[in-house]
Amino acid sequence: MSADTATAALTLRFLLDYPREAARRLERLPPHDIATVLGEQPIHALIPVWRGLTGDIERTVLAALPAKLARHILSELEPTEAVALLSRFDVGTRDTYLSLLNPEIADELRTSMARQPDSAGALMDPRFLAFEAALPVAETLARLRRTGRRSVREIYLVNEDGQLEGRVEIQDLALADLDQRLADLRQPIIAAVDDSVPREEVVELLEQHDNLTELPVIDFSGRLIGVIHQAELVSAIQEETSLDIQTMVGASKDERALSSPLFAVAKRLPWLQINLLTAFLAASVVGMFEDIIAKFTALAVLLPVVAGQSGNAGAQALAVTMRGLMLREISIRHWPRVVMKEVSVGLLNGLGIAATTAIGVYVWSRSFGLVLVIVTAMVISMIAAGFAGALVPITLRRFGQDPAQSSSIILTTVTDVVGFFSFLSIATLFSRLL
Repeated sequence: MSADTATAALTLRFLLDYPREAARRLERLPPHDIATVLGEQPIHALIPVWRGLTGDIERTVLAALPAKLARHILSELEPTEAVALLSRFDVGTRDTYLSLLNPEIADELRTSMARQPDSAGALMDPRFLAFEAALPVAETLARLRRTGRRSVREIYLVNEDGQLEGRVEIQDLALADLDQRLADLRQPIIAAVDDSVPREEVVELLEQHDNLTELPVIDFSGRLIGVIHQAELVSAIQEETSLDIQTMVGASKDERALSSPLFAVAKRLPWLQINLLTAFLAASVVGMFEDIIAKFTALAVLLPVVAGQSGNAGAQALAVTMRGLMLREISIRHWPRVVMKEVSVGLLNGLGIAATTAIGVYVWSRSFGLVLVIVTAMVISMIAAGFAGALVPITLRRFGQDPAQSSSIILTTVTDVVGFFSFLSIATLFSRLL
């Protein structure tokens, strides 16, 4: 084995066994040297090391990598990691990288980066400086000089997973001994905000802490993803004040508590009309089994029980899934896992509810046939509710629609139709036992 081959093998072994330590050592090199070292490694060894790089290094190294390797990295990273990395570039550069990716992955990342215009994520600057607390002051200053940033007031401390742990003011850093660690200079975080919270909450936070000059922004897992600077904080207050004035005179685009009745009707009536159509659809399913209901009136009494339980189960699955989408805990690519989880929950909850229902129905009717019908229908409808509650909002997001606007109507239709149809069709099948 040649010396070069042995060195390459040892380097690969080090990257695989100690990715965090490898990242720390690589960060001492210029970005082009880091890119050269990483470019010689297989992708399975590269990703763990890449996750150990801090944000400012990540950005400069990606810019120095060949396009093919950059595409592999962005494709292999978790969506939240890829979004955080791409957000540090300007729009033109970001689009260039997205054009390298598979269209489905690129669309998913674009959707994740399309933050609500009135959210903290839209106000933040993703080009922040973050360091690990164990870093010496001398090395920190050297990296700061390489960035060329002159308007830095404070730097942020993160742990190995990029989660926010503290801050260091730039004057404290400048006056510290070179052999001190950043941990010795750490100050607590005054306040931080989730990237999905609306501008109103950002303003409320500012009112509570009037000494804030920068506001760190974190994602659902506590990872630092950006900073809202003082100029943006002032702008948020001004925009919020303007919005309050518009609300007072009823000029807001969205309905508020004090909006006019006609404005409220204009916003609500179209959806009520759509809901009416879906109600007729559910009623038509019941009408298909008119004869069996007329013959066994107990079915009409128990019909709302099945539909009501499945509706509640579907609403639970819908709420959890929508929260995951809003907080970016999940993305479109996670749909199989989310749906399978909610189907499993629906099955187990269905069995539990069916057992309780069986006891009540038997005590009331003394009919094993009726118990069999409602138990079977209950399990089927609860599984369908979990499936629909998870899949509907993800599907709407996939096609660029707002899941909060119409998911509940679609879900209600599915749970009612499946609940009614399963209960009445099974009753027809086992009519001899009723």
